[in-house]
Amino acid sequence: MGQRVSRTDFEWVYTEEPHATRRKIILEKYPQIKKLFGYDPNFKWVVLGMVLVQFLSLFVVKDLSYPNLLLLAYFFGGVINHSLMLAIHEIAHNLAFGHARPMANRLFGFFANLPIGIPVSISFRKYHLEHHRYQGDEKLDTDLPTLLEAKLFNTTFGKFCWVFLQPLFYAFRPLVTYPKVPTNLEYINLFIQLIFDGIIWYFFGGKVVFYLLIGSFMAMGLHPVAGHFISEHYMYKKGFETYSYYGSLNFITFNVGYHNEHHDFPAVPGSRLPEVKRIAAEFYDDLPHHNSWTSVLYDFVMDPDIGPYARMKRRHRGLDQ
Repeated sequence: MGQRVSRTDFEWVYTEEPHATRRKIILEKYPQIKKLFGYDPNFKWVVLGMVLVQFLSLFVVKDLSYPNLLLLAYFFGGVINHSLMLAIHEIAHNLAFGHARPMANRLFGFFANLPIGIPVSISFRKYHLEHHRYQGDEKLDTDLPTLLEAKLFNTTFGKFCWVFLQPLFYAFRPLVTYPKVPTNLEYINLFIQLIFDGIIWYFFGGKVVFYLLIGSFMAMGLHPVAGHFISEHYMYKKGFETYSYYGSLNFITFNVGYHNEHHDFPAVPGSRLPEVKRIAAEFYDDLPHHNSWTSVLYDFVMDPDIGPYARMKRRHRGLDQ
């Protein structure tokens, strides 16, 4: 068994999350940041290219041995699928076609979802927007680990397993802690995804479906690009609940690493978040941040003071009226 970590409770806080306050102060000083709001017209073409690359890769994958398939899924296909998940994150904020065209964003989300293999686009949006609005809320923020997770995986070996199984926790935790009635769009998302998976299976075989699914799974778990799941809100320095990452992997993840900037300004597309940091540098330069997602994962597993308990948590006060 791994060494028992020292943290045995979440960090309960009784203040509002800081992003709304900082947003107001920054906009008072730098109103030009409002010009960065809105969708990025180039975004849809980047996503289209990634989906097409995944489609073309299936012609290669169908003839691979399983060891080579797993290697390709981990180092190539899974990375693209993870990037598509982060594209879905952008789409959840209506940053593909703007707030004036919500249905266009939802439909494009169905398209970006196809290579991932399981329907996530609509369900992710349903919960993610509440993560922004109620960050740290013990009930409404399903990004928070459950108490059971924290207790069961509160060892070095346990944390390793927890990181590896992250996709399962992200998928099933909301169904346990905050279940919601499925919407019509979720059923449509499911129907489209099943039809697509069936077509791929029919023409290419089950091996390619496995390739898409296993790539999505591996790249959301013990993988450098999955470091953002830990780096964003796990408390590496006491009193700070959101952390940015300024490393090179932002290039293939729609700048999701600029996470303080994103929570401060969710209406700014990822491609413009570095400009937010440049304009309002004095608000971000002194905040603790990460430069390596690989180091984040290593420290999370090996450091006895960091683990599933290392989150700032707020008592549930009910939905806003």
